[in-house]
Amino acid sequence: MSLKHIHLLAEDDDDPMLSAVNLVDVFLVLVVALLTAVAAQSSSVTAEDRVTIIKNAGSPDMEVIVRENGQEVKFKGVGQAGAGQGERAGVAYKLKDGQIVYVPEPAGSRSSGAAVGAP
Repeated sequence: MSLKHIHLLAEDDDDPMLSAVNLVDVFLVLVVALLTAVAAQSSSVTAEDRVTIIKNAGSPDMEVIVRENGQEVKFKGVGQAGAGQGERAGVAYKLKDGQIVYVPEPAGSRSSGAAVGAP
């Protein structure tokens, strides 16, 4: 063996930038792996999940699609709001703090000026 080869084997690279570059590479790989895991977890919708989709919200041809347990049910609007048979069950009030309070009406009473208290 010649002395030239022994000298190359004994030579150490003491450049601090090489270790910094290696650390940056390792952290980049970890960040990409974590981002991929988070994206896969948040975007996965299984057949067992319940998903509600609203198409054309607020328009007369609005459609609500509910997917649950692998089945899909569609509800289409008829262009009218509140159509149907029924009777008034009570009054809802929105308070200053944003809470909504429902006050049921007693049977046979139709007063529209009911006062509301804080819950």
